[in-house]
This record gives sequence, structure tokens and C-alpha cells, in this order.
Amino acid sequence: MESTSEALFGVSEQRLTKMRRYRKLKDQVAAVGISAGGVSVIFAICLIFFYLLYEVLPLFMPASMEERSTLVNYELSEPYFTVLEEQGQVALTIDRQRGPVFFDARSGAVISTPGVASDSAITAFAKDAPGTKAYALGFADGSVLIQKPAYTIEYGATTQDKTVIPAIEYPLGQEPIQVLQGEAISKLAYRESDDQVRIIAANAAGQLFMKDFAKTESFLSDEVELEEIDTVQLPSPSGELSNVLLSLDQRWLFLVENKGKVEVLDLRNPASEMRVHIADVADAETHITVSDFLLGGFSLLIADDSGRINQWFIAYNDNNKPYLANVRTLTLVEGVAITSLQTEHRRKGFIAGDAEGNIGLFNTTADREVADEQVAQTAIDWIAMSPRGNTMVFKADGDAPRNYHVDNEHPEVSWSSMWHQVWYERYDEPSFTWQSSSASNDFEPKFSLMPLTFGTMKAAFYAMLVAVPLAICGAVYTAYFMAPALRTKVKPTIELMEAMPTVILGFLAGLWLAPLVEANLAGITSILVLTPLFCILAALLWSRLPRDISTRVPDGYVPVILIPVVVFAGALSMWLSDPIEATFFGGSMREWLTNSLGIDFDQRNSLVVGLAMGFAVIPTIFSITEDAIFAVPKGLTQGSLALGATPWQTMVRVVLPTASPGIFSALMIGLGRAVGETMIVLMATGNTPIMDMNIFEGLRTLSANIAVEMPEAEVDSSHFRILFLSGLVLFIFTFLVNTTAEVVRQRLREKYGSL
Repeated sequence: MESTSEALFGVSEQRLTKMRRYRKLKDQVAAVGISAGGVSVIFAICLIFFYLLYEVLPLFMPASMEERSTLVNYELSEPYFTVLEEQGQVALTIDRQRGPVFFDARSGAVISTPGVASDSAITAFAKDAPGTKAYALGFADGSVLIQKPAYTIEYGATTQDKTVIPAIEYPLGQEPIQVLQGEAISKLAYRESDDQVRIIAANAAGQLFMKDFAKTESFLSDEVELEEIDTVQLPSPSGELSNVLLSLDQRWLFLVENKGKVEVLDLRNPASEMRVHIADVADAETHITVSDFLLGGFSLLIADDSGRINQWFIAYNDNNKPYLANVRTLTLVEGVAITSLQTEHRRKGFIAGDAEGNIGLFNTTADREVADEQVAQTAIDWIAMSPRGNTMVFKADGDAPRNYHVDNEHPEVSWSSMWHQVWYERYDEPSFTWQSSSASNDFEPKFSLMPLTFGTMKAAFYAMLVAVPLAICGAVYTAYFMAPALRTKVKPTIELMEAMPTVILGFLAGLWLAPLVEANLAGITSILVLTPLFCILAALLWSRLPRDISTRVPDGYVPVILIPVVVFAGALSMWLSDPIEATFFGGSMREWLTNSLGIDFDQRNSLVVGLAMGFAVIPTIFSITEDAIFAVPKGLTQGSLALGATPWQTMVRVVLPTASPGIFSALMIGLGRAVGETMIVLMATGNTPIMDMNIFEGLRTLSANIAVEMPEAEVDSSHFRILFLSGLVLFIFTFLVNTTAEVVRQRLREKYGSL
């Protein structure tokens, strides 16, 4: 007798049991596989997030100082200046009696005492730019001697076993240069360029003299000959001088006075017109204790007995007149006098010590104190730092000097420097600026992420402005009104556009579309007006046609008629471009925008990006939206129509609300695509990191910036890690957009799911 299963299904009970077990096994395998895939995706995303975080976190780690040794053999008197060489092994001090002295930066033992080629006592000292290493000594007989340390390295058995051998060079000859006649030099400033040497000296009476020399280098040797050009007596200061500082370009002379004023002299002017500004840099109850140039020889650092270090530099007012601007104020310990200050050799930072033995590391660009520590109980007499910024030697009053290791990798980065306006050197006001590199060694890195974030949002905005109306409207018509036979051709064609590589779109946008838009700006603008106008006129004419003619076109095929209308509107607009420009814009719409409206025009601009990237985003939004609308149950639309609603009312009040979760998802996915796009914005924007909503200006996005600069960034540098931070910002933005989209989609589904 046949079993029930065999009678019903033609399969034996035993075989049916095996099939059920096999099906159950397949379901379990599929469930495990899908779950594993989903977990793997989540794990991969988390791994990306934590890797980005791993690369970014060092930017915000505090600096540290660790003691290495005490220089027990140090026996020198108070120096003018002390500096370390590159390896941090040998220090050079300019002793007030003996002149230059090299000593071991780890033990303090004297290595050599080169001395000076003069019998007169040293009465003044001045240093040139940090990169040159040169300095000037002023003597009691009014002469000046230029010296420069030089170092050679001898290697032992390994590359780590090396000995630094110091020496003194005389770049302008061993004979002192006579500046004052028979008068001791009390204050001295010195700068050397490729073809000129400028020396400024003050005598005991406070009179200032400037001597310029032309440099001539010998073809056959390294000798340099000096030819005196001019001697000028400068305006005398109004008070007792604390310091005399000459800018790197040899133009600005800053007379720092003890009473808290700084007089600014423009040395390009005649002597009677040189004094251009007097700035009060301290109040009546505060006294200047230390003054020096920041790296670059343009910004002044002026420290006082209140514990504050102020940064000043030349800026220009609305009348284009120079003045000394107080850019920022940094404080070590409030109310404790700053006693020593040393600027870094390769960064816009400095190290300061005060009267209570505190030492602080600062960076001016980041506008922050990187680290501070009390290292002694008495005042810090002097501080020396190696060019790499990783070794520091300081001496406290009454103590032996000490050698410290400094870990300070990313001082120029702070939250405020990346997201707030920063007043950079040689800028007239604070600004958002991205400029990561320069050929100059004294360059101030500008790591503001605001222009890049703004450019990303700007590019996405214009792309969505182009893509959303066309994609949504096209999807609505295709899914709801278009004939099924035509839909099967239109939908795959539009979706096929998504497969086009974005590098091709960027190439076409940059090399073909951008010049076309520039040459036919009036025609492109006319297309935006004439195309919808012609479509409306075509629809009006179609509605007026006799019914026997209009019915010859099958339902759902009417949009095909608009193809020649759109083509004609575009062709007419381009043909009218030159006549429109000649009639209304004086022959050039671009020049009219610039001259009459003050709107700058770049060939590769946001309009080109909007058109090209909108073309790339349209297929994504169209496809998802069309699927969402087409998936609305037919019973809903048929029920609405049966109750007397028109097709348009059914679309607006039934279909769109029901499909709204899918439409919203399409918009968010399209926005994510626009935000993360790289090649189009890289090739079609000019790549200029500016903050301007002008549609005719260029931009730079976060993703394009990463693509451009990552290959050139030094591994583990601040620039390198900030590029990773840009990637993290994009990652977080995408995560927030997708999370918001999912929350909104679920709420829309709950709201309209009952329809």
C-alpha cells in the first residue's frame, strides 16, 4: 500500500524525509553564510574606523620631556646664546669673554675654544636666520665679525657609532668689519642674503647706524669679497633699547625698548620717513624680559614679567599702512616672569623658561601650549634646542645644565587650527586656509580642514541640485506613466550610465565641458531657461492637437516626442550664445560677470562639477527611486483610481508616500556618492581650497585632497596624519548620513506602511 506522501507527491516518505533534511541543511548553511558575511562587513568597517583612528590619535597626544643627563663638567659663564647641532651631541655657546666655545651636550666638557680674531672685548651679539647658522659678534672697537659653526661626522663600526667634530668658519672672512668708528657696539642686528649683507649697530648713546655691503663670490675659491654700499644713520629710539631685531628680508627694523614699546622702521624709506609705527607691547606695570624672532624672521616674540609671550608681526590697515599687530598671546605661568626663550629651527614653535623653573613648549600656529613642566626651583638662565627639536639643554640659576629628550611630533596641529580661523604670518586677517607645503624652510603649515569640508559640501550640493530633480522626476514617470515596453529599454539604459568610470567623466568635464561652458556661457545659461519653456510649449501644443492625431501615439510613448524638442532647445541656445553676449553683455558674459558684478570666473568651476557629477549621480538615484515606486502594490493604485482619484492624485497622495522610504534612501545614497566622489572633482574643479559659494569658482574636496597629497606626504608626519583625519571625517560623515537615512526610512515605513 502506498504511503500518503507517495500518493500525494509521488515521492516516498523516506525520500521526502531526506529532502526535508537537505533543505533544512541548506537553510542553515545559507543562514550561517549570510550572517558571517554581514558580520564580516561590519568587522571590516570597524577595522577601517579603528585603523583611521590609530593613525589620527598621535596628532592629539601631548608632548613630553624626559631627563637624560646632567652636565656636571660645565664651567662656562653666562652666554649670549647657546645652540645644539643636528645630532644633539655638541653644543655651541657664545661666551661673553671667550667667544665661541664647543662643549659636549651630554657631559658639559669643553671640546674646543676657537676664539675670535680680535683683541677687543665682545660687547654685542646677533644671529642670522636659523637655517644659515651664522651669527655676528660686536666688539668694543666698533667692529663686527661674522662666524658660522660647521660640523663633520666620523662613523665608527656602525652607523649609530658617530662622532661629531665641530669647527668655526668665517663666511665673510676672518677680518672684522668696521661698522662704528672707535665706539663700542652695544646692540647689533645682522642679516645676510645672496648678494647683500646688512649690519645695524647701536652705540652706547643709543645712536643707530646701518651699513650695507655687496657680496661678490670668487669663481676660483669660496672667498667672499665685501664692497661697502652705503652708511645711514637711522632715527634714534625714543627710549632705552632692550633689543634690535632686523627682519629676514632686511626691510623692517624693530627697536624693542625697555619701557614696553616697539618702534618699527621701514628701511626702504628715506631716513626721515623710516619710523612708520610705534606699538605699545606692554602696559606700564609690565616689563619686557625677552624678545626674539620666530622662525622666518618676520614674527616677533615678546615675553614679559607677567608670564605672557605675545606674537606680533607687520600687517596692513585699510589705508595700506603697516602696523604691528598683536596676533596671539600664550602664557606659561600667570604672573611669573619669562627669563629665557628659544625658537625652534624648523617649526613655528618655541620653548620658554620662567623665574620659577618652569619650561613650556609652544606652537604659534596651533595657538597652544604643547607641554609644560617644572624642571627646577630657580629661574631658567638659558635654553638650547637641537634643529630636530628632539633634544633640549637648559641651565637653571645655581644648577648645572641638564640634557632632556623632547617628544614633540605634531605641535602645529590643534582642534582650533583645523576648524577655526587662524591668523597666519603675512596675512592681513585670520582666515581658513589649506596650504600644506612650500619650497621655503620657514614655511608655516596651514592645515585648516574647513575649506576642504566646505568644498566637499559645495560639490555635493551642486551635484544634487542637478541630479535630484531629473532623477526623481524621470523615475516617477518611468515607473508610473511610461509604457512597459518603453520602460524595459529606458531603465537599463540609464542604469548602464552608472557603469561609466568616473575618471572618464572627469576627463571629459575638465578637457571638453569646461572650455565649452566658458566659451558658451550665455548659451549654457539659456539652455536652463529655454529647455523647460520649450517642453511646456510642446505639451501645450500637444494638448491642442485634434484627438484623432494625438491618439495615434500609444499611451506611455508621448515622452519620445520631447526628444527632438530638447535637442532643438539645446541647439538653439548654443546658436544664440554669441548674439546674446554681444547684445546684453558687451561681447563677453564672463568679463561682464567679473567687471560689472565682481564675480570671479574660473574655467574649471562648480558649475562644471555640478553638471558632470550630477550625470554620475543620476543613475543611482533614478534606479533606486524607480524600483521603490514600481514596487508599490498595484492594488493601492487601482483602488485609488476606482474611488475616483485621477492618476496624478494617485501618484501624489498614494504612490509617493508609500514609496517615500525608498526615495529617501535613494537621495541619501546619491548624496553619499556625491560626497565621496574623487576623480570628477579632482579633474574638473581646479583643485583650489577656497570657501566661496560662487558657482563659477573652483573648490577642493576632502577626497580629492587625499588623492592629490597622500603620495607626496612624508610617512607619519603631521601632514600625513591629517590626511588620514580627512578620511576619518568622511567616514564619520557617511556613517551619520546613512544612520540618519535609516532612521528616517524606518519612520516613513511605519507611517505609510498601513496604506
